[in-house]
Amino acid sequence: MGVTSVRLQPEIENPLENLSKKLDRSKNYLINQAIKEFLERRAIDDQRWVEAIEAIDSVKSGKSVDEKAVNDWLDSWGSENELEPPKR
Repeated sequence: MGVTSVRLQPEIENPLENLSKKLDRSKNYLINQAIKEFLERRAIDDQRWVEAIEAIDSVKSGKSVDEKAVNDWLDSWGSENELEPPKR
């Protein structure tokens, strides 16, 4: 496990200290949890970006589904005549 030194500004240090006491957790634990959550969110954001680019490329190349077909399919959900998902 690596050791990293971080200088915290008072507007972060003071609430962190209070939260540490309130939760009976170390500041180290809270900082590690915050960084872990931040990195997980960044990974999700990065994946969404990749998927958005893929979707744009797909539409540009004509690989899309007709809007009316999608809406008809969605409107049929839960009915006796539920439609099959539309195809490209």
